Amino acid sequence: MIRLYDTGVRRIRDFVPLVPGRVSIYLCGLTVQAPPHIGHVRGAMNFDVMRRWFQYRGHEVTFVRNVTDIDDKIIAKQTELDRPWWAIGYANERGVNAGYEALGCLPVTYEPRATGHVPEMIEMMSALIEKGHAYAAHGNVYFDVRSYPDYLALSNQELANLRQPEGEAEAGKRDPRDFALWKAVKPGEPSWETPWGRGRPGWHLECSAMAHKYLGRSFDIHGGGIDLIFPHHENEIAQSKAYGDDFASYWVHNAWVTMSGEKMSKSLGNSVLLTEMIRRWRPIVLRYYLATPHYRSTIEYSEESMLEAEAAFTRIENFVRRVVEQAGGAVEPAAEVPAAFAEAMDDDLGVPQALAVVHATVRQGNTALSTDDKDGAVARLAEVRAMLGLLGLDPLHEHWAGESERGSDLRGAVDALVRVVLEMRQAARARKDYATADAVRDQLLRSGLVVEDTPDGPRWTLG
Repeated sequence: MIRLYDTGVRRIRDFVPLVPGRVSIYLCGLTVQAPPHIGHVRGAMNFDVMRRWFQYRGHEVTFVRNVTDIDDKIIAKQTELDRPWWAIGYANERGVNAGYEALGCLPVTYEPRATGHVPEMIEMMSALIEKGHAYAAHGNVYFDVRSYPDYLALSNQELANLRQPEGEAEAGKRDPRDFALWKAVKPGEPSWETPWGRGRPGWHLECSAMAHKYLGRSFDIHGGGIDLIFPHHENEIAQSKAYGDDFASYWVHNAWVTMSGEKMSKSLGNSVLLTEMIRRWRPIVLRYYLATPHYRSTIEYSEESMLEAEAAFTRIENFVRRVVEQAGGAVEPAAEVPAAFAEAMDDDLGVPQALAVVHATVRQGNTALSTDDKDGAVARLAEVRAMLGLLGLDPLHEHWAGESERGSDLRGAVDALVRVVLEMRQAARARKDYATADAVRDQLLRSGLVVEDTPDGPRWTLG
């Protein structure tokens, strides 16, 4: 049985879907006010791995990830960049989706935009006002937090300790802690007509409206980054349950990517743009780096950690390449993954432990290669491909075909240079100058290259 850490109860629970054999997931997508950095896409990859594992376990998955295409930040960018808000949002949305595609994320089932669901928001606000959970004031619509007794249960806070953030005082609020469902129109801002006047959506309402439309009154999993627990997810719960929905059964949150101990963000000036990272690193290596730590653990970004990820994944690729060469063709993935891999994944998506099984299997396969056990090596590769496929990291999958070519181009250039050095080593061995030959080998080793003497001549791999 799959088990997941549920933020709502702060413990790991057995996962029991509302409908046997079917899993429904709503993931808060990005606000598209600027190009994405690698911290933005980590969550998408974590939930992509979750989805793949549910499917492997025999579940049909409905996966909804929204796009917030109207927001205070997007409107602010309109003035800063002198471009229409919708043009800014659409350009960045395309960039985000291109990044998801480059990193091998499966297409979501539905990807609704906030601006496409204003009628659903109006219907929800009308019901909340009628039930006494919301009120209109000066064209705004606010949620009355005191009307919902379980407000702040997700974040485990006390309402008495909650203070209105500085600079957010709004006219007509009955309580400074009430939050906006709808914001009255201001000069130069986009707006839509409602029974309370023209205006635009509040951030929180859009997700409740879209989750209700695409997943119904109740669904299995609501996901997002830990920074969304409060206020966004807390407010979603209040307005959805006050409306009458059961909403999400499980709350799953992924941790941040940090730099120097701080959350990666544009406001701190420490973001690493996805487009730049993809130019500098192969996307499959970037996915390995972002998707293989446990989803609830923080990733501290550094060049050194990226290099370590590249070296680790290259060891896997080298094994794959060597077996394919010996087998004389592709080796199909095994029908089932090793039991230890499955056990790790069932336990709150324990990807690090599952990855340890991958590397152990690669070592077994390399041992088989060194003893000319071709059948054993092929069997281990079949298992490795099955496991990597569930992590979105199978280098032989058609998605990564361009990756192979890109890697081959680089490998070809490196191979030509290494061959020159190896010829110098062979010449030294031929004249029995073993000290020089060993020095050449040791220098290659220090450079991260392992030289193996075979009957067909020396072979090099990344260490």
